[in-house]
Amino acid sequence: MLALLLALGSSFAYGCADFLGGLGARKAHVLRTVMIAAPAGLTVELLLWPLLGASYDAGAVGWGAASGVASAAAFALLYRTLAIGPMNVLSPVTAMVSAALPVAAGLLQGERLGAAGLVGLPLALVAVVLVSAGHGAGSVRPSRTALLLASGAGGAIALQLILLHQAPSDSGVAPLIAGRAVSSALTLTAAVLLRRRLGPERPAYAVSGAAGVLDSLANLLFLLAARSGDLAVVAVITALYPAGTVLLARGVLAERVHRGQIVGLGTAAVAVGLLAVT
Repeated sequence: MLALLLALGSSFAYGCADFLGGLGARKAHVLRTVMIAAPAGLTVELLLWPLLGASYDAGAVGWGAASGVASAAAFALLYRTLAIGPMNVLSPVTAMVSAALPVAAGLLQGERLGAAGLVGLPLALVAVVLVSAGHGAGSVRPSRTALLLASGAGGAIALQLILLHQAPSDSGVAPLIAGRAVSSALTLTAAVLLRRRLGPERPAYAVSGAAGVLDSLANLLFLLAARSGDLAVVAVITALYPAGTVLLARGVLAERVHRGQIVGLGTAAVAVGLLAVT
């Protein structure tokens, strides 16, 4: 139950971070948003170091750094996917891949589910797709390149979670700090190289910084959940993060929640209930 609650917290934090990051990207180029969010996230993790400890052995640093590379790759692929579109079709592809691969990894590592879990897990995967799908999903056929990019983005997100899960359980926040340092360095380097394309707009500092803080908290909660529960269950619950984004968009921006997303939210609730009793 603790792992499930931590995964739900991680999912909601990821959803909030995405929502705020999206708001920031409306005011300035997305890389300008990341230039604020990345240091803010790293600062939070460094502040957590004295509280949660950190053991910088080879395993913690290596797996953490590798997760940082995967995180940077996910960002680049998502950005390119957004440029190609249509995101209402491609977002469910990314979400499904990012959820399914960690589930497969957990099961291949020998994790076993009870009867309720065997029903709840596929329901959760269905919920991920429904919640992340926008209005008119399926009305526009994406190109093969767009599908490959969306799948690659989902794979990179999944790889980040899997790599974090591989870090030693007694390493504290060291994998998070190593991963954030690497991903920040890569994205900031990209921002410098592409500075002429970023435009003159200033980033929304408070919103972008809050997005980075929430993303770091989401990573922390995922890591704690994965250390206390099964990767298959934790990953699929975490992948429900679009639900938080949808609800915030509804409450803050008065955006319409479409029928399929409502069904997805209901399906997610049932899935979480089933997984809670496994």
